[in-house]
Amino acid sequence: MTDLSQATSTTAAGEVRIRRALLSVSDKRGIVDFARGLADLGVEIVSTGGTAKELATAGLSVRAIDDFTGFPEIMDGRVKTLHPKLYAGLLAVRDNPAHLEATAQNDIEFVDLVCVNLYPFERTAARRGVGDAEVIENIDIGGPTMIRAAAKNFAYSAVVVNPESYDAVLQELGETGAKLSLETREALAAEAFALTARYDTAISRWFGEKNEDFPPQYVRAYEKVTDLTYGENPHQRAAYYAQVGARSHLLSMVSQHHGKQLSFNNLLDLEAARAMVREFEVPATAIVKHNNPCGVALGGNALDSYKNAFACDPLSAYGGVIALNRRVDKLTAEALNGQFIEVLIAPGYDDDALEVLTQKKNIRILEDGEKRTPALGEVEVKQVMGGLLIQDRDTAKDARDAMEVVTAKRPTDSEWEDLLFCWRVAKQVKSNAIVLVSGLKTIGIGAGQMSRVDSVRLSLEKCRVDPAGSVLASDAFFPFADGPELALEAGITAVIQPGGSIRDDEVVAAADAAGIAMVMTRRRHFRH
Repeated sequence: MTDLSQATSTTAAGEVRIRRALLSVSDKRGIVDFARGLADLGVEIVSTGGTAKELATAGLSVRAIDDFTGFPEIMDGRVKTLHPKLYAGLLAVRDNPAHLEATAQNDIEFVDLVCVNLYPFERTAARRGVGDAEVIENIDIGGPTMIRAAAKNFAYSAVVVNPESYDAVLQELGETGAKLSLETREALAAEAFALTARYDTAISRWFGEKNEDFPPQYVRAYEKVTDLTYGENPHQRAAYYAQVGARSHLLSMVSQHHGKQLSFNNLLDLEAARAMVREFEVPATAIVKHNNPCGVALGGNALDSYKNAFACDPLSAYGGVIALNRRVDKLTAEALNGQFIEVLIAPGYDDDALEVLTQKKNIRILEDGEKRTPALGEVEVKQVMGGLLIQDRDTAKDARDAMEVVTAKRPTDSEWEDLLFCWRVAKQVKSNAIVLVSGLKTIGIGAGQMSRVDSVRLSLEKCRVDPAGSVLASDAFFPFADGPELALEAGITAVIQPGGSIRDDEVVAAADAAGIAMVMTRRRHFRH
């Protein structure tokens, strides 16, 4: 029977003397050293299955879980820790006389520390071609139960779920005579509940999305990647979180060579710029300000594409976020260095290019090493008051053979090239979006206007060259002929738009009257 007076003395106010620890881990990084450190402090080690074998192989004295509970591990390890003797030892309130009496009557031994991490459900479920049976077998039952029990009772026990915590825990134990402060135990409990919440989220998501793209509950877990200097404005706090289990995220495989910490607005514009150049396989540059491109162009190389993009709107390009989809050489770096840039991202930089670019103190230079593309089924989420709006991501690649020429005049081959380029750019511009293109480079962009006519007018006003001979893209249909008529008067030669207005006939008639080509894609690309 457990000695009642000894049980009472195991806990002093605000601290726990660690005498017995249960170790059961799937991720065995550092577990031998952690167990050895505990043993050196006089802590009895109780362990299960593979963990017990690993510790014993390392020469550590280990008490098997079936010796502790008096019940064997059965069903291929599915049942090994699910026993009242363990959970009573974890959950007892040690200054509650009734609890202490129950432990004495039932020969319950206290467990002061639990070190547990879980079966790799997320990694298993994410593997290509994995079967349902294997995924289900990686749903941990005993692990989360032990974690939650120890975390709930953090006033009297400690829980460790992260191998990165081992050294800090051992250090405190070594400095305090094998005691952990209440503050430490509470922090460890918070970390533990975050782990089980993330774990259950992954399981719920897997089941919920097996047969439904939009399940009844939308559950996701996010973990903080970095704190940000501030939000959209200096008085707003901010941080960047990445979705747990996502194939990739905004800063995955991105390294920073130079410059200040990234800001909230930098990340928003970085997302827009990367999405823009990702549309193209040939050398491309996008310059983004306030989440809209102010210049996008293709070229024979990185330098050409940058010069062409910058020429669209040099004034707006000041302080922009620039993305290239090609490595930056010295000549391109020298051209870039001629303007003020907030953030520059490219797949790589020559050493002499970095020497040029780092002459300016504040430019944030990022290298994009992410080769993976976003998963095709990944949804887009926008937060609104008290809820989320969720939709399929607009990744559609509209093919030329699915488009319809609706005018008597057909586009020339060069006009087709500009129209298809123009259409891809318009997809990334805030609605209402009008984009003018000539020679595979934007020459005028009208973004975010409440009236499509105003967007046309703005795109023409932005032109630093004669728009005659250029082509125009509209992200949605023209409700009236007055929109394209402004551009027709300026001399554009072709238009690409979704169509679908009840006045399409009037719009097409205006194009025919001007002798230009008009293509309808039959798919719009609003971007709010």
